[in-house]
Amino acid sequence: MVDLVKRIDRRFYPDFANYWDDALFRKVVLAHLRPHMQVLDIGAGAGIVSHMNFRGLASKVCGVDPDARVATNPYLDEGKQGVGEAIPYPDERFDLVLADNVCEHLESPEQVFKEVSRVLKPGGLFLAKTPNRCHYMPLIAQMTPFWFHRWVNQKRGRQEIDTFPTVYRANTATALQRLAINAGLVVESIRLTEGRPEYLRFSAFTYMFGLAYERLANMSQTFASFRILIVAVFRKPMPS
Repeated sequence: MVDLVKRIDRRFYPDFANYWDDALFRKVVLAHLRPHMQVLDIGAGAGIVSHMNFRGLASKVCGVDPDARVATNPYLDEGKQGVGEAIPYPDERFDLVLADNVCEHLESPEQVFKEVSRVLKPGGLFLAKTPNRCHYMPLIAQMTPFWFHRWVNQKRGRQEIDTFPTVYRANTATALQRLAINAGLVVESIRLTEGRPEYLRFSAFTYMFGLAYERLANMSQTFASFRILIVAVFRKPMPS
């Protein structure tokens, strides 16, 4: 069975590796990142996602997370324990704010977006990656208990302590656009992507279902709203 999964990998997804979504988001961040920038990583955590290591590529990389381990995150020049609803930094401090798999956990996304807008300099960017609520995986997640989420992520190599409850209140293109506009941000792009079906690779049977879904979702823009990954780029406008 494992050999068959690997054969499907080679045949249909030769350019995909583990955590391809984080690799994709890293490319987006690097396309906008400049050496002079002050960067804030919301939900930086303990630093378990190596793709989010931008230390040394910007003037300073700061991070905020409710988890106290953020203070020792090796990918940050400075980590502060805190929440997105009350970011512990002054107004117009950062050139770029990023959120990798954070929006799905936000209880009050309206307040978080307003706080992001507050700490951004005029012309600054907010980059966010999050799963699409309309995809089958978030739909399954919303119908299953939290212990199941921890069990699945543990099977995929993530510790229980690094799995957090999801609410999916900022997880469609429409919701993100509304939140950004209400926070005074301009929508530069919202891209939806369907890639290798990671959560279904535990067996050849489920993998084939995921493969069929992926081909259908990528067949036409008609099905774009059912793709798994949302990557959004917002900008704080310059004063008129």
